[in-house]
Amino acid sequence: MVKLIDYLPDLYHGLKEMVKLTEAEDPEFNVLAQVIRQMLDNQFVVTSNQQAIKRREQQLDIRADPGVETLDFRRKRLIHRYSTRPPFTARYLQNRLDELVGVGVATVELDIQNFILTIKLKIPDAAHFLEIEHVIRLMKPANLIYYQETALADTLTLEEHMWSTPLHRMTRLGTSWRLGSTPFSVREQEVQIK
Repeated sequence: MVKLIDYLPDLYHGLKEMVKLTEAEDPEFNVLAQVIRQMLDNQFVVTSNQQAIKRREQQLDIRADPGVETLDFRRKRLIHRYSTRPPFTARYLQNRLDELVGVGVATVELDIQNFILTIKLKIPDAAHFLEIEHVIRLMKPANLIYYQETALADTLTLEEHMWSTPLHRMTRLGTSWRLGSTPFSVREQEVQIK
């Protein structure tokens, strides 16, 4: 908190007018100091507020979804976009993916003989998937074939049920069945078998 009276010579500290004048101006200078501090913070991605992050995303043509993506993820994505520079190695790509989604979530395998780049992923959500796709498209050399093996981090449980609906046939030869007045069959109640 800024106190303007501290910046004046000691001679003014005893004057009631100067004390009241600086006390009245202190809140304005505090607001100004806060705005200047935020402006300096916005010069760096790590300390930027949401408005600055949005402006940077527009400059890089990133379509962010603030309802789904956290501000921390959006910052990481911007840092990643700014720091991605070809040429790259498999180790460099692995480090980039580890920074983006975490260590052990993505594995890079390179088959040099067959020119195949395989990336195995356990993706937590769609936003990460789209960002990883962008990174690989940006960094992968044109002579490599790209395969992606994706797995969900969650487990699925399947449960099977079987139902049967018996039909009672009404069309027998030699009976009183008449075309148009008696149905071909009558559906009975549905029964669960398993």
